[in-house]
Amino acid sequence: MSMSVWIERLVRPLASRKVRVALVTVLAAYAAEYGLGCSEEMLLTMVSLGVALILGIAHEDAGRAQASGSQQDAGGGK
Repeated sequence: MSMSVWIERLVRPLASRKVRVALVTVLAAYAAEYGLGCSEEMLLTMVSLGVALILGIAHEDAGRAQASGSQQDAGGGK
């Protein structure tokens, strides 16, 4: 495999909003734990916010898929 294929495989997941939120959440948690010196409650708040964002994006994606499926069912029957 060429180098450009490897780079594309590494970068492609970053197109997903869920992956970007997860990456930022993990980086913030490590920074808070080892560098920022914030409280345990603040760390829990950052991680909880990341989880909530990921779940919200998943819910939005599921609703979009369901809506497009119902539009196809309504238009193609008779």
